[in-house]
Formats: sequence, C-alpha cells, structure tokens
Amino acid sequence: MLKNENAVVVFSGGQDSTTCLFWAKKTFAEVHAVTFDYGQRHKLEIECAKSIAEELGVQHTVLDMSLLNQLAPNALTRDDIEITHEEGELPSTFVEGRNLLFLSFAAILAKGIGARHIVTGVCETDFSGYPDCRDTFIKSLDVTLNLAMDYPFVIHTPLMWLDKAETWALADELNAFDFVRERTLTCYNGVIGDGCGECPACQLRRAGLDKYVSERKAAL
Repeated sequence: MLKNENAVVVFSGGQDSTTCLFWAKKTFAEVHAVTFDYGQRHKLEIECAKSIAEELGVQHTVLDMSLLNQLAPNALTRDDIEITHEEGELPSTFVEGRNLLFLSFAAILAKGIGARHIVTGVCETDFSGYPDCRDTFIKSLDVTLNLAMDYPFVIHTPLMWLDKAETWALADELNAFDFVRERTLTCYNGVIGDGCGECPACQLRRAGLDKYVSERKAAL
C-alpha cells in the first residue's frame, strides 16, 4: 500500500535522519527531503544534507527557520554556550520547540506536494531527555496536524524504540551501513563520519556502533 504513497523526510544529514531516508526510499513511491536552516552551530550540516540528497536522487528543500535561532539560544545555535548535560536537567543542546516547528512546516510542505506521510528520526530510547522526541508528543502532533489542516497526515518514526546499536543494524539491513558511517554528520563539533569522538553525540554513536559490530561478529 505505501509503495503507492509519497513521503517527506525531515532530514539533517545525520545518522538517524539518513537511516530514515533510506528507509523511506524503500517504503514509499517517492520521497522528498526537507532540511531546516535555523542558524545551527555548523552550516556544514546543511551542505552535508544537500550532498546526500543529491547523491541519492532525492528532491530536497531547505527552509529558512532563522527565527528559531533568535528565540531559542542554546549550545546548537551559539558558539559561546558550552555543551553540557547536568543530571535532572535538559541538555544544553535542546532547542525549544524545534521538532514541533520542523514537523509542522514539513506537514505544510507535504500537503503542498500531495504527500500524506512524514518521516522523522526521533527516538525515545536514546532521546537524551528531549521532550519533543517522545512517542506521546509525536502521536499528539499527528492528531493536531490532521485537525489543523483537515488532511490525513501520518507521522512515521522508524527509530522510536531502537537504541543506537539497533539503528546501525537497520542501516545495515537497508544496505546503507558504510554510507551512513562515512557520509553523515552527527558530531556537535562538525566532523563528518566518525566525528570528534568526544562530544555526547559522538560518544552515543560510537557506543552503538561498537555494540552492533561486536554483535554482528558474534553472529557470524
């Protein structure tokens, strides 16, 4: 059924969204990627997303969301804010309202091109405490978007209940393991591929990678 449908993928060029892009290409008839320029710490993220979309032959739109940068100063939009995560508090990398706005604008784009499906790489298993990555939020927003635009949207979250090792496993199942490892940008310090190895994003990615590679070797 979905093979006859079109989808919009919220796409940053990182590990999770790129895995979702490969998943969407396998699942839907036509895929359109949308990337948001919100004054993020590294413009390379946008260039990386453009490059991946072009290589995979996916239509790609970059939307200006610079107002978010003005409203939500944090470690991903300011060079002078340190990347921290204190116990009991949200990480300094949390961007207030980001997924709410991204998914809302993705829905507007989707309706405009006749797509009912929106794909996002949010994950509650490894969500770092971000409230807008929770399954309850996604389900609530799905209902809201349907009501707001009187249009039958479906938000897909292929990674929602996967840890990072399982996300690597999914990339491997999609024949995208090497591509995701070498071409994506997850690092908070703007290093493509395996990253800087020091920031929280790189540590989470590396731990998942090591676990999956170990499990894959053990299964041989």
